[in-house]
Amino acid sequence: MSPSALPEPATGSVTVAESVLDNPVWESLAGAHAHLAIATSRAARYPPEISPFAAVGDGADPGAWAELAELAGPGVLLGFSGLRMLPPPGWEVTMAVPALQFLGDDLVDRPDPEAVPLRAGDVPEMLDLVARTRPGPFSRRTIELGGYLGIRRGGRLVAMAGQRMRLPGWTEISAVCTDPAHRGEGLASRLVRAVAVGVRARGEQPFLHVSVSNTDALRLYEALGFAPRREVSFVQMRTPSS
Repeated sequence: MSPSALPEPATGSVTVAESVLDNPVWESLAGAHAHLAIATSRAARYPPEISPFAAVGDGADPGAWAELAELAGPGVLLGFSGLRMLPPPGWEVTMAVPALQFLGDDLVDRPDPEAVPLRAGDVPEMLDLVARTRPGPFSRRTIELGGYLGIRRGGRLVAMAGQRMRLPGWTEISAVCTDPAHRGEGLASRLVRAVAVGVRARGEQPFLHVSVSNTDALRLYEALGFAPRREVSFVQMRTPSS
């Protein structure tokens, strides 16, 4: 993957509040999730059992990448979103997924009587649902990012959604997934609206990311009132081996 393959951050009419979305992992780890961060002043990552995501600060030099490599260790896979440049030689790009970043300004939030908070005791069921639906990275401690809701049928967890990255004024809705046997029932839409209630209760706005290949999800979120803000790439890279 060449540097030209990375999307440029939005420019022009971007407001200060919206500009934090250009480097969302860094803004989250430097802000609301600082208590979870493994970090220096220029580099940060989530604990691997929470999330594979990592970041360097805006305008970071090669020294920041060296700090991130030291934080993670040699030969470790890390995830990135909103990269403005590729790292120095020695880092290996293993995967790049084109995606769109959506803002939910026009989303109508709505509580749902069937949506129940998911707790630590629900993690085995959540991991099972994720394994069957593959909504994106989700590990045994991801629930610590907060705000996960689920819908059960016959006592079994069949759909869930939650909150992932938290930036000043914004919260990402993530891990939206439904058991294949219950798709078409509108559960994902209901959960996204219900999760947004908690986001807006803090005075924040929802946003999310969708792979450009996931056409069903793109249609769903646009129907719910999300609008695309910019193209992004989710990039997986391996830290230098030494």
